[in-house]
Amino acid sequence: MNWLTDFVRPKLRALVGKEVPDNLWDKCPKCEQMIFHRDLEENLFVCRHCGHHMRLEAKKRLALLFDRGFYQPMKIPPAVQDPLRFRDSRKYVERLKEARHKAQEDDAIILAKGEIGGFPVVIVAFDFNFMGGSMGAAVGNGILAGAEAAVREKAAFIIVSASGGARMQEGIISLMQMPRTTIAIAQVKEAGLPYITLLTDPTTGGVSASFAMLGDIAIAEPGAMIGFAGVRVIQQTIKQELPKGFQTAEYLLEHGMVDMVVPRSELKKRLTTILSLVMKKPLRD
Repeated sequence: MNWLTDFVRPKLRALVGKEVPDNLWDKCPKCEQMIFHRDLEENLFVCRHCGHHMRLEAKKRLALLFDRGFYQPMKIPPAVQDPLRFRDSRKYVERLKEARHKAQEDDAIILAKGEIGGFPVVIVAFDFNFMGGSMGAAVGNGILAGAEAAVREKAAFIIVSASGGARMQEGIISLMQMPRTTIAIAQVKEAGLPYITLLTDPTTGGVSASFAMLGDIAIAEPGAMIGFAGVRVIQQTIKQELPKGFQTAEYLLEHGMVDMVVPRSELKKRLTTILSLVMKKPLRD
């Protein structure tokens, strides 16, 4: 029996005299507490009961980070949609069409520019809702375009990762995005501009094996899963039990793989402080 559907909703319907929407509540995947959706949204999709940081859509992420929630979207250079004419149980082009309808975006990232604390910034934000934030040619094109824009405008470059890794439907073309994006990051660093990575849940596979771990400063959200292969695969390979909390943001901080773990509510303030230090300008009042 689902107490929310079978008991709470009928009681509310009787009370207010009309149908109650299905999306009034969300369930925390960690503590399983039911949270009123409006309260969850006001708390930046962080559970008030256990502090679990839920996944955040790319547009909400950008609105959270940029000053006054304002940013200018930038075009991502087009990529060949189905270079391998891939098909498993379904055609890749069908999966792309479905993902675009679900996420209301052309691919797994949004590229935007604006300011954080008054400092010019270019951000690439991944959306896990789009095919698990997987990295294909379009994502590689977007990161290259973002790096070039940062150099051109003398802006800090920030990538907010949330990805399952390479997109298998693009095969070797997807894997080629790892060196492409690494070279793009090198161009930003050669220009003397800061490159900051914000690692969110999850950051795995080819993304973690390339640009996600190359930040001058690496920030992670609490509880984010960060790694290359999954825990089960690693345990089967090395035939050993892994430490408690392995591949969490806190474990990586303890072992020197990330520089800081910052709650979502403090991210913008922390980024402003970092930018004021690395871009050699005073904090704006």
